[in-house]
Amino acid sequence: MEKKDLKIVFFGTPDFAVESLKRLVEGGYNVVGVVTMPDKPAGRGHHLLQSDVKKYAVENGLHLMQPVKLKDEEFVNELRSLNADLFIVIAFRMLPEVVWAMPRLGTFNLHASLLPKYRGAAPINWAVMNGETETGVTTFFLKHEIDTGDVIQQKSFPIGRKDNVETIHDGLMMMGAGMVIETVDAIIAGTVKPIPQSEMLTAGEKPTPAPKIFKDTCRIDWNWCAEKVYNHVRGLSPYPAAWTEIVDAAGKVYAVKIFETGEPEAPSANLVPGTLTTDGKRLWVACADAKIEILSLQMAGKRRMPTADFLRGFNIEGCHC
Repeated sequence: MEKKDLKIVFFGTPDFAVESLKRLVEGGYNVVGVVTMPDKPAGRGHHLLQSDVKKYAVENGLHLMQPVKLKDEEFVNELRSLNADLFIVIAFRMLPEVVWAMPRLGTFNLHASLLPKYRGAAPINWAVMNGETETGVTTFFLKHEIDTGDVIQQKSFPIGRKDNVETIHDGLMMMGAGMVIETVDAIIAGTVKPIPQSEMLTAGEKPTPAPKIFKDTCRIDWNWCAEKVYNHVRGLSPYPAAWTEIVDAAGKVYAVKIFETGEPEAPSANLVPGTLTTDGKRLWVACADAKIEILSLQMAGKRRMPTADFLRGFNIEGCHC
């Protein structure tokens, strides 16, 4: 089979998925349909926000579907009428079996981790938050349980000491797009030999979860060791961002997002966790075992700024976290 004869339906929503779709289209693969999320109201004016995948699909004249419910009979019939051979899913909702079991060659997903490590909605965040030095991308065939299907291909990607979610996201997006093409070519050639994830675990080893990130997940606990705080901030920067509260001398509480910190430093004194110290231009917070410098932050309703700018407009005397 030639790639122009393989009919593909692509499922995806954010920019992470666009690069793979772009490679397929520009590479001459036969993308007969694109499925993405419905437009959502956003901002004060509640203007409808289109997904990045929709924008690309519209710009390139691709057949677009935006079902509210994936089991909707009209959508399922439209999908079936495309007579696709293969479905590809990247950063999309969990598909019902009536959808993923439809194409004759199956449905594969690109996941931003080295499965079975970091199964779930936020694999990049959790890998960085947990201080991993390596992550990667995996393609696997879908089955009933989320992120548990047999692995087709896998590649590793290093996490540098100063990397955050943004830098890792961008690197995995490019690596993943290349692997999507490699996976499709292997399926066309009939050379795919999927490996059950159970065979990739050592004796006694369990899959690592990567659950959805909520606001409470992002809060910094200054009773943690400084290394954990450092990784926590990197693993949530720039979005959704780690946060804390600064309490001033009068007891007023300010919510503050923290985007970047310095490396953990040995404390100059026995400071209570959450204690703030400053030299007028720099700001440190005491953790359980060391102090850590805040390099950039954002108060509610304000822009993100370097700490020096923040200190010029905020009296830190008597404050604590």
